[in-house]
Amino acid sequence: MSNIKTKIDEFEVRDLEDNGILRIYVEHNTEMGNRGVPGIQVWYTIAGGTSIVNFEPLHVERWAYQAQKQNVQEYLLTDYSWTTYDDTYIKNYLVVDEKLKAKVEVKVRSKKAPIVREYDLPFSLEE
Repeated sequence: MSNIKTKIDEFEVRDLEDNGILRIYVEHNTEMGNRGVPGIQVWYTIAGGTSIVNFEPLHVERWAYQAQKQNVQEYLLTDYSWTTYDDTYIKNYLVVDEKLKAKVEVKVRSKKAPIVREYDLPFSLEE
C-alpha cells in the first residue's frame, strides 16, 4: 500500500512590518514512521526555507513522556519551532489531552495576537 497524502489546512500570515510571509501547510499521511501508520505532517516556511514536523506515534510517544516529566499539557517542540524573535515566531506543540493534538501558533510583529490552530492526531498512545 502506498502513502496517501491529504491536505488538512494551509494558511499564511503576512507581517506588515517587513512584508515577510510565514506559511503553514498541514497534511494527513496514511503511512508514517517505522510502523507505517497514519500521522500528520506540519510544514512551515520562513523566507524560502521549509521545515517539517512529523506527528507519528514514535515521536509523539517521546514528546508525551517529556510533557509528563515537565507536568505540562502543551509541550513546546523547541527543536521543531522557529522562535528566533519574541514578536515573530512559529511554535509547534504536542497537546496531551483526552485526544492528542498538534498545535501551531504563528505570530508576526504587525498582529497583536498569535494565530493558533489545532489538529487532532489520527492515533492514540498506549497507557
